[in-house]
Amino acid sequence: MIAIGGTIGTGLFLGTGKSLATGGPASMLICYGLIGFIVYVTLLLLGEMSTQYPVAGSFNAYATRFFSPSYGFALSWNYWFNDAVSVASDLTAAQLVLQFWTPWHSWVISLLFWVFLVGVNSANVKAYGELEYWLASLKVATILVFIIVGILVNVGVNNQHHYIGGHNWHLPGATHGFVGGFGGFANVFVTASFAYGGTESLGITAGETENPSKNMPKVVKLVFWRILFFYILSVLLIGLNVPFDYPNLSNKSTTTSPFTIVFSQIGSTVAASFMNTVILTSVLSAGNHALFAGTRVLYGLSVARQGPRVFTWTTAAGIPLPALLATASVSLLCFGSSFVGSGKLWGWLQNIVGVSNQIAWFSIGLASWRFRRAWVRQGRPLSELKFCAGWTWGWGPPFVVITVAALIIIQGYSSVIPVFTAVDFVSLYIEIPVMLVMYLAWMLIRRPDPNADAAAAAKLPSSAPGDISLESDPASPPVVVARRKWWTSDLVDVDTVDLARDEYAEQHVDKVDDARVEARARGKWRWAWKVYYWVV
Repeated sequence: MIAIGGTIGTGLFLGTGKSLATGGPASMLICYGLIGFIVYVTLLLLGEMSTQYPVAGSFNAYATRFFSPSYGFALSWNYWFNDAVSVASDLTAAQLVLQFWTPWHSWVISLLFWVFLVGVNSANVKAYGELEYWLASLKVATILVFIIVGILVNVGVNNQHHYIGGHNWHLPGATHGFVGGFGGFANVFVTASFAYGGTESLGITAGETENPSKNMPKVVKLVFWRILFFYILSVLLIGLNVPFDYPNLSNKSTTTSPFTIVFSQIGSTVAASFMNTVILTSVLSAGNHALFAGTRVLYGLSVARQGPRVFTWTTAAGIPLPALLATASVSLLCFGSSFVGSGKLWGWLQNIVGVSNQIAWFSIGLASWRFRRAWVRQGRPLSELKFCAGWTWGWGPPFVVITVAALIIIQGYSSVIPVFTAVDFVSLYIEIPVMLVMYLAWMLIRRPDPNADAAAAAKLPSSAPGDISLESDPASPPVVVARRKWWTSDLVDVDTVDLARDEYAEQHVDKVDDARVEARARGKWRWAWKVYYWVV
């Protein structure tokens, strides 16, 4: 349940309001659909690698292993920053949600929620898991109810007692459902990317489960159905039922959730308040998820000696408290709403997180491209892959890399034309030069050698069984791998990268699971099981 609903949050519940106001219903549907397809292909690529190599670090580790250690370093810090800013974004979103009931002091609300999230994450992992499970369950159930209510509202069960249909696609100012021209259309991409953020965590989890060769296809199918029902269907119903010019849908000071608007259209303030309450819990859930993940990323960076050692300290309960406080401190950006307005600040934070998500997807495509090239160059057959997304072979990685790169470039169109808006432009592109600086700094200063393991292995002659290895012979000289020259690239050599290290070996429990599936396929209820396995 956490995997299904854990990443559903402000991007879907509030971000759709900004998307609708900025680009109109047609732009929103197209952009969310395109981003959904990109995410689906990206998850297939990540699933392929995480099933073969279920290691800690996921796509950060794969970027380091198959592309460049320096790039992996920069990507890891970018992902931590993504989580930290996501907490600030969620706390700012909480201010917007509460404005449905009262325009009370926004900074007080953020402070209370900030203390709550830090307290939960300071307790223990079990407290985090319990909270996430129930909040995720509530979100999934509410979206299912929303889909039913949205259909009823559209066909006439609303406070106006009239059929809506596609009327809102043809309002004045909306040309066939498009608003704001190309700039409005392009700007929706970053909002949609923000909404889909965190979906890559499903691939991370799947790669570390038992019997990944069987469970990975299930997880990917789960992502497909989740994108189809929770995102595309919700976006379609929002575009049909909510006009793009709805008052306070998205402006400098406030943003109203389209989900709340649809529930209010049935003529019940109680239903609208219930929906708004669920959105508030989802905001806290998303913030809780981001704070937990960001804390662990920072802790992992420090353990790997890619961050300050102080963040490796943990409490007796195993909580990395310094890493938690450092991650939580970034979320204090939410207090800036007192100066620029909650709606405006949330838009900027949303841009930063959205682009960070795109960088993660771009990096997954890049790592997969190199991984597949290494697999072919070293003569490994596709049949040896634990999970092979065969229909994406040949075009999947370049498709993800090229399309995501194109999106990053064009989505800032409205910040440059017709008038250059410095703050919007910076929020959309600040992470790119920061990543570049971190990449170059690590490559030039630390000079990691990505091919050190392969070089060392090449210098060690193989010994027959029973022979004394050179490592145990004090007379043999130690193997020394030359340090990489500072002016040379640290790009991984796909011809020599070790593809056998960390490969998943089938366990006994995997065979038992396979036997159970085969027995079900031959049993009395085989047709029901076939439908079940087709769906999940």
